[in-house]
Amino acid sequence: MARPTRQQTNNSDHTIETEEDETESQSCPECDSENLTTNGESSEVVCEDCGLVIEEQMIDRGPEWRAFNHSERRDKSRVGAPTTQTMHDKGLTTQIDWKDKDAYGRSLSSEKRSQMHRLRKWQERIRTKDAGERNLQFALSEIDRMASALGVPRSVREVASVTYRRALKEDLIRGRSIEGVATGCLYAACRQEGIPRSLEEVSEVSRVDQKEIGRTYRYVAKELGLKMKPVDPKEYVPRFTSELDVSEEVKLKANEIIDESTEQGLLSGKSPTGFAAAAIYAASLLCNEKQTQREVAEVAQVTEVTIRNRYQEQIEAFGIY
Repeated sequence: MARPTRQQTNNSDHTIETEEDETESQSCPECDSENLTTNGESSEVVCEDCGLVIEEQMIDRGPEWRAFNHSERRDKSRVGAPTTQTMHDKGLTTQIDWKDKDAYGRSLSSEKRSQMHRLRKWQERIRTKDAGERNLQFALSEIDRMASALGVPRSVREVASVTYRRALKEDLIRGRSIEGVATGCLYAACRQEGIPRSLEEVSEVSRVDQKEIGRTYRYVAKELGLKMKPVDPKEYVPRFTSELDVSEEVKLKANEIIDESTEQGLLSGKSPTGFAAAAIYAASLLCNEKQTQREVAEVAQVTEVTIRNRYQEQIEAFGIY
């Protein structure tokens, strides 16, 4: 084969450059505008001035199968569960099912069952490669257990898991118990997400003392720069009134008492749970649905003395003597 001459090579280079220039200088055939944009999703070249679609390169990025109802879509889908911060490996590892059955639902032989048992055991061992992952695995399981006992939504568990991961990365766990830091992160997540849970309620489902939870929570919030708003006593009113089975009128009156007394500065330095409990007790008296101080104290997990003290302040602020 004859080699191309220098003149032929230069001509081919010139041709390529000319084609590139034509592509760059493409204009709209409708309005001669060169203000063209490419849509990233559909790969369409559109004129921004007149809206004419000049080129269409539609690419279907969806699945190749079709489904007409939810069950068909679920059966044909080939994706796994979404990643989550509540698991130490974010849910990316493979789980070996505990059922000793094959893909057709038939029971495995004794030899295969023994083999699957060994594989399952080794799979659990290699999921955590170092002490840090074992720490994280234990802490996240504790957060999940306590969150289930408290009845908080999934978003709180995610926030608590992310907070604990940050604390572990910043080495805030050193010298403190894993359970204490995990409980402190869960309490912080409840406050961040606006889910009212008192320290007394959190300590009941935890394995550490209430003072340690409060101390650890303040330390983690300070070191990680978590911005916490003061707890609004009105956030406790719906749950307390629901447990006491009082009317909607009592609930509205309790919120009104809290608003009035808060405007006069009586909430400063007071426990929000005790403040809410006293407002509910006062509202029940005003609405002729009397609840005893002991009943309200048991629901709010405060003492009767706290309710009496806050109650006297609130009725004076409300103008009732």
